[in-house]
Amino acid sequence: MICNHLILIAFQNPTSLTRLSLAEWDVLLRQARRGGLLARLHALLEELDLLEEVPAQPRRHLVWANTIAARHTLAVQWEVAQIRQALSPTGIPLILLKGAAYVMAKLPTARGRIFSDIDIMVPKDRLNEVEAALMLHGWATTHHDTYDQHYYRTWMHELPPMQHIKRMTVLDVHHAILPETTAIHPDPAQLRAAAVRLDASGQIMTLAPVDMVLHSATHLFHDGELEQGLRDLLDIDSLLQHFGSLPSFWTQLIERARELELTRPLFYALRYATLLLHTPVPPTTVSHFDHPNRLLLALMDSLFIRALLPNHASCSDLLTGTARSLLYVRANWLRMPPLLLARHLFHKAFISPKTEHIHTQSDRTVPRQFRDKERVN
Repeated sequence: MICNHLILIAFQNPTSLTRLSLAEWDVLLRQARRGGLLARLHALLEELDLLEEVPAQPRRHLVWANTIAARHTLAVQWEVAQIRQALSPTGIPLILLKGAAYVMAKLPTARGRIFSDIDIMVPKDRLNEVEAALMLHGWATTHHDTYDQHYYRTWMHELPPMQHIKRMTVLDVHHAILPETTAIHPDPAQLRAAAVRLDASGQIMTLAPVDMVLHSATHLFHDGELEQGLRDLLDIDSLLQHFGSLPSFWTQLIERARELELTRPLFYALRYATLLLHTPVPPTTVSHFDHPNRLLLALMDSLFIRALLPNHASCSDLLTGTARSLLYVRANWLRMPPLLLARHLFHKAFISPKTEHIHTQSDRTVPRQFRDKERVN
């Protein structure tokens, strides 16, 4: 068995894990930890009734990771209840995105998932009302730099992240799934109109199944946040396997991707889910899309296949760092037109560091729990 492929083998063929040596388990656990996948690995082995066949030493790591994931799930459920209470006076339905949606909808995708924030979507014309309601219940905006505030509120698809002043939980309030400066513009009104109720009151909702898949694909292959790329690809794999048996799901997925201008991120999602995780996708599905030309596709394969793996030495080669850097540049290029991007990068490279230094000096007098924390998705 090739060690640098262990994390993929674990999810492609989990029964093979019962034959691993302790040395191989050591490598696999390190890879899984860097990818945020220890608890998910526990959930998979438990589901297949293979956990007891894992040697005691690695099993302890998996069980502990599962305990942490269970606490995360409880925290998400509690936090969603608090957000719903905060927004109740506004009458605005709470549409959950990504991890929180998986938990509250009780999807298999939520098993073993670790969370760093909660994402919700509301109408853009109600953002001020939503922000005010949340602030009354203890959430405060982060990214206090004037430029960052302007950047988020003018160009992005979300408010600056909000953090609760007591619980320190992070909340992202979206009004769309892509920034307004991108070349493609999935209509958020269409996403909200198709949202699915989770309770009788209709106050807690998630995106429709096909939209949930498309949002996950867009987040991974358009936003360029690849630190937890394999975890996000496993989300897509799980969603496709769970919803794939629904009548007309694949036809609806293709039609919806075209309607929302999201065929390219969906193409990449299906391609790398099948290549890396052996996700069962009907053979004719990908043929409906406008493929990248052969040269571009070969380039994207060389980049994404490297960058989607956990950021661990055993998963890397000499080109992995370059691949991650190029995909970071690609994500910014997709996010903004050239002149705006140049202005933004200049500001972040030469002006923001000075401002951050001043804030760091002043933060020394502020209790640690109230300082801004680096956002990790």
